[in-house]
Amino acid sequence: MMNRYYFDHAATTPMHPEVAKAMLEVMQGPGGNPSSMHAFGRAAKQRVNRARDLIAAVIGCRPAELLFTSGGTESDNAALIGAARAMRRLGKNHILTSATEHHAVLHTCEWLSKTEGFSVTYLSVDQEGRIAPEAVAAAMTPETGLVSIMHGNNEVGTIQPIEEIGRIARAGGALLHVDAVQTLGSVPYRLNELPVDLMSFSAHKINGPQGVGALYIANGTPYEPIQHGGSQERKRRAGTENVPGIVGFSAAVDICVNEREKKQPFMDKLRNRWVELLRNALPDISIVVNGSEEHTLPHIVNISFVGIDTETMLMNLDLEGIAASSGSACTSGALERSHVLRAMDIPQERLLSAVRFSFGLGNTMEELEEASHKIATIVRRIRNNH
Repeated sequence: MMNRYYFDHAATTPMHPEVAKAMLEVMQGPGGNPSSMHAFGRAAKQRVNRARDLIAAVIGCRPAELLFTSGGTESDNAALIGAARAMRRLGKNHILTSATEHHAVLHTCEWLSKTEGFSVTYLSVDQEGRIAPEAVAAAMTPETGLVSIMHGNNEVGTIQPIEEIGRIARAGGALLHVDAVQTLGSVPYRLNELPVDLMSFSAHKINGPQGVGALYIANGTPYEPIQHGGSQERKRRAGTENVPGIVGFSAAVDICVNEREKKQPFMDKLRNRWVELLRNALPDISIVVNGSEEHTLPHIVNISFVGIDTETMLMNLDLEGIAASSGSACTSGALERSHVLRAMDIPQERLLSAVRFSFGLGNTMEELEEASHKIATIVRRIRNNH
């Protein structure tokens, strides 16, 4: 049996056994719709409320400011569309975002501009993928109603100065939405102390289940629901709550927080060791880390193996049982070059040879040692074939 190495935790993470256990308990127990008046319904509602209380306590907001969604993409869509429409009623129809956002934000902004007539400005980033707060200030206009900037980038791990950006947005009378899908559990913060109005989260990036997420909407934030039906989630998101998913999400958040102080330094160590191992194993190849040295997530590292094509590399890694990614999903079977690296304006040779590795639950130093030898063999093989 070939050893398999999962280095793609930024795409999705394995479920923590304790999370699966918590969910199974709900799934195997009696059914209950949280909106039903009887004992079964009340028990389900209690589980949802407990989960909401726990997550709210961890991220530093009120339980009523947190609504459950089907994941990060829905949270981003709901935040952008719901806030943009509400702000337009106040005469503000300009949205400010960055060129390195997740497609859940970029495509929603494009849609808002095409179908609803919003004007959108896409801010550029520096070569590390950072946005200068001054650039946000310069792009603000009296019409700006919404600024959407991600917290930590999913492709290169760069962390944005959201506090400064939030202060600038506030001063200009705009709302700030932050896509925090990659930073939940990695970067500690208290939402009630941040100038942030909306924040998106996802469970499956922190060893929770796929298909469940949350959206923080600060009290008093102008917001129009985009989903209609029942009066669930304080009339902000109709639809029966995903009780097992929500219970699993809160269990994952709980574990995340309790293990953060242990996990973060270890992820940092894995990340640094990985770069070191690859450089040692391939002294004759230019290995460049894309992103920021200083402002970065501990579990993501984007590496260019200069001269080795990304697609060829990924296919060979897969054949050897190593899961990594190009940072962006494949479109129609062909690899689309990363819009994030493009926006960072890095040299073409680095753009065409970039691979994202991301670490998490289950990864060990021993695994990295083994995988680095395999990669050295792969790279030599590719070079000899050219």
